[in-house]
Amino acid sequence: MSDAVLFDTLRQGLWIAVLISMPLLTVGLVAGLAVGLFQALTSVQENTLTFVPKVAAMMVVFWVSMSFMTSTLVSFFTGTIVPLIAGS
Repeated sequence: MSDAVLFDTLRQGLWIAVLISMPLLTVGLVAGLAVGLFQALTSVQENTLTFVPKVAAMMVVFWVSMSFMTSTLVSFFTGTIVPLIAGS
């Protein structure tokens, strides 16, 4: 395997990782901002208030986007990784 193929495969793998993590990270960011704004407006400083809504929102988004994540990973492995291992 040449260096160009290796670096291209690594680049594709990193891009797949970004695509897969983007929904979860976006929802975590939005939920964190919303909870932070709510805490700042109401002066409620409860530690569990920052943690529970973010985790709940991220679990819902993970459950909804699980098929997208799985299909993206399967297509990457069957289209890129398996042919490299098989040597074709």
